Amino acid sequence: MRRVLFAFLALVLASCSSGSSGEIEVIDVSGPLDGSALQFIADSVNDAASRGQELVVLQINSKAVLDADRYEQVSALVAEPPLPLAVWIGPAPAAAFGGAGLLAWQAEVSAIAPGSLIAPFEPVVLTTDSPAMAEPVTAEESGLDLQPAIRQYVQDLDGRTFQTSRGPVTVSTLEDFEGGVTNKPVTFREPGLATRFFRLAVTPEAAFFFLVIGLAVIGFEFYALGPAVAAGVGGLSVLLAGWGILNLPVRWWALALAILGWVMMTFAFQRGGIILLSLLGGGLLQVAGVNLVHGAGQIEPRWFLILPSVLAVLFFYLIAMPTVQKARLSTPTIGREALVGEVGTALTTFDPDGVVEVRGGRWRATAHREAGLSPESEIVVTGVDGMFLEVDKAGADREN
Repeated sequence: MRRVLFAFLALVLASCSSGSSGEIEVIDVSGPLDGSALQFIADSVNDAASRGQELVVLQINSKAVLDADRYEQVSALVAEPPLPLAVWIGPAPAAAFGGAGLLAWQAEVSAIAPGSLIAPFEPVVLTTDSPAMAEPVTAEESGLDLQPAIRQYVQDLDGRTFQTSRGPVTVSTLEDFEGGVTNKPVTFREPGLATRFFRLAVTPEAAFFFLVIGLAVIGFEFYALGPAVAAGVGGLSVLLAGWGILNLPVRWWALALAILGWVMMTFAFQRGGIILLSLLGGGLLQVAGVNLVHGAGQIEPRWFLILPSVLAVLFFYLIAMPTVQKARLSTPTIGREALVGEVGTALTTFDPDGVVEVRGGRWRATAHREAGLSPESEIVVTGVDGMFLEVDKAGADREN
């Protein structure tokens, strides 16, 4: 029994281990290299060295580097690694632009998958002042070793001597088995869930999507008067957009234009759905999205990926929000015009807008600031203004 228990514990410990010594690790990070991705690369290389791994392969598929300080840390590790380190640009069709491509040239051993692209190394780190990138070259034109697959690349590195910070090291990537030889175990390492979650927003189109959808959903929640579920989703979207905005080389005038477009669409809805103003706000969103990030040819926003986000926001303001508001704040048998002169009750404090109950239905309403309406105040409907009822305190004798 003890032997069985010991074997079980050993199996559990082995399954929890992040990798045995003497194995091969592939560090796989795709997309723009922000600070979190670069830190993951540096930590993974140092961790593999501390565990005595045979070889680390940095698998690159990135069009931009976004953090200068952490890039210098990774660049130093690639130039003088603590263990044998190779770079592979792939799988096809991969791209390595700017600093990402420079890592391949700094490494002692590097290769590229056929069908991939590599570009000149300026700008190394993308900023709002970066010059335009020159035209990339194909894998065949790059002069790098062509390797279509990572496992074949690892196999070809068997017996190769690498220069490391500890001196020359000859790697053995193959091992014998009954009937022949095979690659040593290869472990693929990717960033954790938290890192991958925030990295959802480090492309221009994704950052714009989370920004405008988040703002639209928050507006939807406010005007539809529903539970806070939509507000939570909107807040999470804005949080992701904020991460992208902080890491990407964002043009602040374009960001301000996007917020202005959202404000215009919100105002148009509040005034009863002014279609022309809503469309103008949507046009401002499209212009802002296309110009949101200074990509220098590396990660330029594409208009056809921005447009679906703009159309989604227009759908929210022109169709979804009016429909839901009418369903929640009115009854099917009472029109707003018929409520003029009716008496009801204020459900919220007015400053100057609020919510009232008239004939058993809840309505968005607006009042003069001096009306002093608070919950339980008796009100009278005096008119209709777009999607809002105009109300006053019942019995008030006020001159217009």
